[in-house]
Amino acid sequence: MAIDLLKRASKTPATETATAQAVVASMLDDIRANGESAVRAHAKRLDGWDGEIVVPPEEIERRARAVPASVRRDIDFAVAQVRAFALAQKASTREFEVELHPGVVAGQRLVPVNVAGCYVPTGRYAHIASAYMSVATAKAAGVPTVVACSTPYRGEGIHPYVLYAMKAAGADMILTLGGVQAVAAMAYGLFTGKPADILVGPGNKFVAEAKRMLYGQVGIDVFAGPSEVAVIADETADPRIVASDLVGQAEHGHESPAWLITTSRPLADAVMRAVPDLVAALPPTARDAAGAAWRDYGEVAVCDTREEAAALSDRHAPEHLEVHARDLDWWLARLTCYGSLFLGEETTVAFGDKASGPNHILPTKGAARYSGGLSVHKFLKTLTWQRMDRDAAREIAQVTARISRLEGMEGHARSADDRLAKYYPRESFDLGDSVTT
Repeated sequence: MAIDLLKRASKTPATETATAQAVVASMLDDIRANGESAVRAHAKRLDGWDGEIVVPPEEIERRARAVPASVRRDIDFAVAQVRAFALAQKASTREFEVELHPGVVAGQRLVPVNVAGCYVPTGRYAHIASAYMSVATAKAAGVPTVVACSTPYRGEGIHPYVLYAMKAAGADMILTLGGVQAVAAMAYGLFTGKPADILVGPGNKFVAEAKRMLYGQVGIDVFAGPSEVAVIADETADPRIVASDLVGQAEHGHESPAWLITTSRPLADAVMRAVPDLVAALPPTARDAAGAAWRDYGEVAVCDTREEAAALSDRHAPEHLEVHARDLDWWLARLTCYGSLFLGEETTVAFGDKASGPNHILPTKGAARYSGGLSVHKFLKTLTWQRMDRDAAREIAQVTARISRLEGMEGHARSADDRLAKYYPRESFDLGDSVTT
């Protein structure tokens, strides 16, 4: 078996991280020290915004009324799809209690975080879909307070369609902020008085790095970087459709990897011929991004077998993975590392990005090896509880005392000893040898 690499990426998503780390560290230090004034200064310097940060409810309503009815219908449809999938996810996990031993009852609660911060990028494109992917999912989980942030658009505050999507999805507070300053403001509770328990949402390398640096102080959805797509295809695939899907995702940005993994050399050749023409046909902004992404991060690999193709895909662990091949059930059962899987020509990443239902905020840079994407579960804490009667404590305490002393933890053992002495003062027990050193 062999892999023939017809096109090799000259860069990787990790190539461009060093600069971002230095910039973000400096900005976070400034915002920690100087709070809202520093956020306003960064918003003015980077986005030219010196207007109000918190969008008043009446402004949200006024601007929502100005959104065309057809646009509202489309956004409302997509919000309903995302909410329905999130609610189904929530239903898949349940609270329970179980008697583990006579008198020992333990259980699980599902408790939403109190405050979620949802970042919605608006740079090269107005990411309408990212608003409801994050906000609607948080609200489906039952999060009481959802704070949403997005970049000012052309000096007029948040893009009107993004603002409507935030409203339709159920955001409780909306801030006109972008980039690192938005992420930091949500983490520290600036302008709202409500520090976020978790930060979610896609963004550029600076936003991703800010979330990474704040992780621990707050939770985050995924360690994210530039958007990625991989397509697995065999000889039955349509090269024009495959090329279109690769280019469609490459338009996300200059650093967006696009990988083709195929068992067909003719298919690979046809796709490589088609991609440049499809890139050239895009409007200028998308053409610039997709052209650079394909040039620097595009890769085409021909594999001898489908097993080899699956293994290579799992090594990439792509954010989005399409399969255009026979026997889709085999691929569904075999593939293990991806953010979201799109099976068959009839579905495409673009559907998932905008309106089909499953969340489009997904792990990148190999994180799909160990993590899934944003889901209702990210906003829920799985909390355990337990209680027992004295008869149960009689048995559990003896085992606890003996194991604690074997570990050298006399204090733990005495917590058990004291209960036995109180509850069963006339009995003697084998509690292990006391720790003396």
